[in-house]
Amino acid sequence: MAKIPPRRDRYFLRDLHQEIDLYDRKLAYLDKSVEFALPADREKAEKDLLAKRAPLEKVALELAASGVEFNEKDLPRSFIAMNLERGNARKDVA
Repeated sequence: MAKIPPRRDRYFLRDLHQEIDLYDRKLAYLDKSVEFALPADREKAEKDLLAKRAPLEKVALELAASGVEFNEKDLPRSFIAMNLERGNARKDVA
């Protein structure tokens, strides 16, 4: 039986954005609420979360660049911050 490739539509992208936002919230929780015995333990926990988040971010950015539609309200917090920084940089250049 042939394996059906996953759909790459706006709903898939919305789900990716939600999952990326979950990792953003987990990272924020690590920074603010979790205490570690050693700084190396904190760095390892952050590194693990970022390693899980990175492929999701890559796919989401590729889908958006290829023209898959998405709502601005569905963007993860980190993407919103990234867009604001880019917007401010463009204003500074102009």
